[in-house]
Amino acid sequence: MLVIKRKKGEAIKIGDNVEITIVKIEEGAVKIAIDAPKEVSILRKELIKEVTDENKSAVKYDIAMLKSFREKLKND
Repeated sequence: MLVIKRKKGEAIKIGDNVEITIVKIEEGAVKIAIDAPKEVSILRKELIKEVTDENKSAVKYDIAMLKSFREKLKND
């Protein structure tokens, strides 16, 4: 892990196309701006599990429903 001190208005470059700028510093919080291409996924770490769980639940399926659907297709 790389640890870098930055002041308000200063930035950090990651690779050629990601830039993180310190926008505001308050007691207990730092506001940052991230400039990156649309294809770069940016998520707050605490949301990753929530998004993963939501994606898993979106692809769950009911075996009985699928069997019923398959039977209907066979009959058509």
